[in-house]
Amino acid sequence: MTDTPIALNAANLEAIAARGVAVPGYDRSAVTAGIVHLGVGAFHRVHQAVYTDDVLAAGATDWGICGVGVLPQDARMAEVLRSQDHLYTVIEKVGEDVSARVIGSIVDYLLAPEDPAAVVAKIADPATKVVSLTITEGGYSVNEATGSFDPTPEVLADLEPGATPSTAFGLIVAGLARRRENGTGPLTVMSCDNLPGNGDLAKLAFGAFAERLDAELGTWVREEVAFPNTMVDRIAPVTTDGDRSLLEETFGVVDGWPAVCEPFSMWVIQERFVDGRPPWEEVGAALADDVRPYELMKLGLLNSSHQALAYFGHLLGHTYADEAATDPDIAELVRRYLAEATPAIPRDDEMDLEGFRDELLPRFSNAAIGDTVARLAAFSSDRIPQWLVPVIRTNLAEDRPVTFAAAIVASWARYAEGTGEQGEPIEAVDRRWDERHAAALAQADDPLAFVRESSMFGDLADRPAFTEPYLAALSTLRAQGARATLRSILS
Repeated sequence: MTDTPIALNAANLEAIAARGVAVPGYDRSAVTAGIVHLGVGAFHRVHQAVYTDDVLAAGATDWGICGVGVLPQDARMAEVLRSQDHLYTVIEKVGEDVSARVIGSIVDYLLAPEDPAAVVAKIADPATKVVSLTITEGGYSVNEATGSFDPTPEVLADLEPGATPSTAFGLIVAGLARRRENGTGPLTVMSCDNLPGNGDLAKLAFGAFAERLDAELGTWVREEVAFPNTMVDRIAPVTTDGDRSLLEETFGVVDGWPAVCEPFSMWVIQERFVDGRPPWEEVGAALADDVRPYELMKLGLLNSSHQALAYFGHLLGHTYADEAATDPDIAELVRRYLAEATPAIPRDDEMDLEGFRDELLPRFSNAAIGDTVARLAAFSSDRIPQWLVPVIRTNLAEDRPVTFAAAIVASWARYAEGTGEQGEPIEAVDRRWDERHAAALAQADDPLAFVRESSMFGDLADRPAFTEPYLAALSTLRAQGARATLRSILS
């Protein structure tokens, strides 16, 4: 690109379009925010915001998005989006092919640590019909073992009398309380996180939080607010400086925080809304009465396979997910795991289970995406219990083997020891890392120490059908390494 780079903003859209980048064709000044979204990260920006951009392009201009940053570190996103008139670029990559598209569906952005009252007021605004969430799998304060509301210290602080809300719970419930008081009426709270029954889980958590504040408010939230379940799918790695450079060098566009993704995208939404919703089904999403089979398909196949890439990939020295996915031994582990897991996934007449499954390794092998094994290994304490453990438990209940799933858990247990096979330290991102690391170190004396945590694994430590393949894999991992372990379990 020899032309002078152009900064991304509303005034430059026509010039940016002339460089081969798709730009919003609708009048953004006519768009109002009917959606408030908490957690504007990479995934939201390549998924829900893209579907919503298509809705706006089709003429439904009352469904713009007001993004909300809940954490102090979201200040950088606020700065970038505000400087770019809330526009950003989605870079879609597969092989050597790169395309770019400017997304205009985010029309405002509020930073809760800066002005929590503004966030509460926006949720309470009659124009707001949907509050959506991508707050990570661990953000719902529900105990995995008991299924009950188990608030973190930060959430408990929001329950103190007169507290200024600082968490998703405090902000949303304060907005709901004001809607109830003002007679504005309920809205829809829609989780887009990778959790089975994410809407049901959100209803349990937000209802319990509201009840602790006020019993009648808790009843109103449970009975009047809608919490649809959703299944979401698109691989969206962390944006790098290389991605920014690629956009500038290929298209001559300067974007402070573009978002990167694969071509594949899938969204299944339960038809459970109050006070209206965007016509997402007209732009590629699917509406279903029961989303659970789709959720379990995605979590049990795609997300759990990612865990196979993550720990074995790291131990074998791979940096990128595509390197792990094209390692012959890891690829065969993924194939064997998928064959083992498929019978545990309930089927829906509309689902192409085998088609979805067979696309996974090619998707993982897309080197252009640049997804890292470190990202796949993040937040394991939240993800393994929600993604992989249900597959194991279902197969055990049906007397089916769990050999390869157990090996994946064992690879996490070995990874959690905190050192690689060359003695290098492992730097993990996990809210329960200290606890998991301590349990992994205890394996030297108690080989089942890592899986005795019932809040994550239930009674798996007492189930020989699980512990036998788990211990066999763990023993080989610790004594001979990841390559020997893979070849042993695959032979």
